[in-house]
Amino acid sequence: MMKHFFHKGKDSTKPTFLLLHGTGGNELDLLPLAGRIDEDASVLSVRGSVLENGMPRFFRRLAEGIFDEEDLVYRTRELNKFLDEAAAEYDFDRDNIIAIGYSNGANIAASLLFHYQNSLKGAILHHPMVPRRGIELSDLTGKNIFIAAGTNDPICSPAESLELVKLLKEAHADVQLHWENNGHQLTNTEVEAAREWYVD
Repeated sequence: MMKHFFHKGKDSTKPTFLLLHGTGGNELDLLPLAGRIDEDASVLSVRGSVLENGMPRFFRRLAEGIFDEEDLVYRTRELNKFLDEAAAEYDFDRDNIIAIGYSNGANIAASLLFHYQNSLKGAILHHPMVPRRGIELSDLTGKNIFIAAGTNDPICSPAESLELVKLLKEAHADVQLHWENNGHQLTNTEVEAAREWYVD
């Protein structure tokens, strides 16, 4: 089983948040975000099982911005299977998971949506990239997705963000795009925008 942290929320009808950190992070990094978005929700926070120069990640890359697609597909399958196991172990609704991911964590969350139609109910993606190109996405009708992107993000260009939005919308997902101009940083204002999106 992947290294993780689980906290049962006060309200079992709320979604379970799947927290997915950025490169070099761990399963504690995004806990404050989950609390800000909905303090009553359950939280399943996972540590990436790939190491790059000692830094945890969710899948390998060949260079910055160039993913190892074979490893991405393998790790996405591994994470999806882990969600099945965790839902059984901790008794939460497998069909009511919302991912909250930043950077590398947002990329693997997007990959779950690209590869497994029923893996997530929705997602809050901070500075994600397009996980894979040239594949047909499943019908994502009913999936609600919030994307925070940077107009001047050096790792994930605005064009990349718009391409991801387009691919998800073409698969019939409901997508809201929020722009910041603080590079690749995860900012308070985008977390607040995500909270407002979630509450609506």
